[in-house]
Amino acid sequence: MDPIPLYHVWQYTEVDRRFWEEHLESWVPASVFDAHTHVNEPELRVEAMTDAKRRQYWVNEVGEPIGAAAAERCHGVVFPGRELCCLAFGFPMLEYDVERSNARLQQECVRRGWYRLAVVRPQWPAEKVAAELDQPNVVGVKVYYALIGHDPATRDKYLEASIFDFLPPYQLALLSERCSWVTLHVPRSGRLGHPENLAEIRTLCRRYPGVKLVIAHLGRSYTLAQAEESLPLLADQERLFFDVSAVLNPDVLRLALATFGPERILYGTDNPIMYMRGRQQWRDRQYVNRTDYPFHFNREREAPEVEAGYTLYMYEALRALREACDGLGLGRDQVEAIFHGNARRLIG
Repeated sequence: MDPIPLYHVWQYTEVDRRFWEEHLESWVPASVFDAHTHVNEPELRVEAMTDAKRRQYWVNEVGEPIGAAAAERCHGVVFPGRELCCLAFGFPMLEYDVERSNARLQQECVRRGWYRLAVVRPQWPAEKVAAELDQPNVVGVKVYYALIGHDPATRDKYLEASIFDFLPPYQLALLSERCSWVTLHVPRSGRLGHPENLAEIRTLCRRYPGVKLVIAHLGRSYTLAQAEESLPLLADQERLFFDVSAVLNPDVLRLALATFGPERILYGTDNPIMYMRGRQQWRDRQYVNRTDYPFHFNREREAPEVEAGYTLYMYEALRALREACDGLGLGRDQVEAIFHGNARRLIG
């Protein structure tokens, strides 16, 4: 097959088609719900990415915005023969016009039958958040520490913030009353296992029981060491859910499934980020992203014949999820719950 333009600098190739057929075609359910995908029209970016910021963090190099039409086209390419729906939200950063991005994505979601999380700033009054929740197909909010304030030099000025600094109590009271979905990217360099994150999540679940809290990326637990020090400590929080977006480590996925059960795990891609080609490797608490493009972060290149076999990160994540499910002996109904049933149940 001829390569198909996919996203940014990547194409869908014969390598990807063969990978799908060998590892995924017989396993990925007919219906897929992507519970974590970013859709932002490129023209709504109000501050250009700088080379200095690209050098700070690998996501800054690959996180080019993708509009709704392009996202839908890519869905069709990477999930052949599948019925796909998604929970979409813009990039939660002040380099984008948040209000206009919400409004534009609202139109696109209604048109395409998708659901949406409103990107909300912690300074917004409850009435403004309520107006977002009142719109069709909106099921909740996406919050992020970078929405506290803007620093043109870095996205991580507020990395060590409290969860309640960017998800304030008055908003939580409204979200609990509305039984809204909240996707939370945990702050702090200590990730989910930071004692204050664990304590604040417990407080949130206790004080705001109506909130459908979804911890993104398994709490940024990308290595087994990070997962082991955090996930078991939240096993008793029965109303807590996790998405597996951007998690490529099968051992982490296996631990999450064993700890929470498949009924509390949601499939998500974190696209367009995971259209990157390559693979991830782990060294204790660190991960290394391999790719075949000369990004600043890509300092440890592999041999050309190895790079030639790279597929999409999202396909590597799917294979890892399959390995974890197969290792635990999960049945077809449980796999389908992860891929769409759990998200549909949360939406209600």
